[in-house]
Amino acid sequence: METTSRDQLLKNRWNSVLDFLTEKFSETETIDIEGVLYLVGLQELGKIHQRFKKDDNVNIIHIGICTVLEPFGYYSFDFYDDDGWPHFKLLEELPVLKPGEQSVLMKEAIADYFLEKEVIQ
Repeated sequence: METTSRDQLLKNRWNSVLDFLTEKFSETETIDIEGVLYLVGLQELGKIHQRFKKDDNVNIIHIGICTVLEPFGYYSFDFYDDDGWPHFKLLEELPVLKPGEQSVLMKEAIADYFLEKEVIQ
């Protein structure tokens, strides 16, 4: 697939994710990548209606990152701890990427996650 059509496909999928999440959770403000990762982490944690401390929120984003990057071979689910929190093993160090490249990788991983969950097409 040539780069421009691949870029456009990713842009369309990313916009679909944002449209879905904004409509469901925000209505007024578009959710950023960190917000999307937080929602993915919450979904995977399964404790959606619980209040969390600031440290927990960072861990929830980490769960989101590990979850969306798992199919790319960077992380592997390891176990659930006694409190029901998922833990992941780092399989491969993330490549050193420029901020724009990092953003593209995360958007692609997030879009793939929502495609697999059949939230977007």
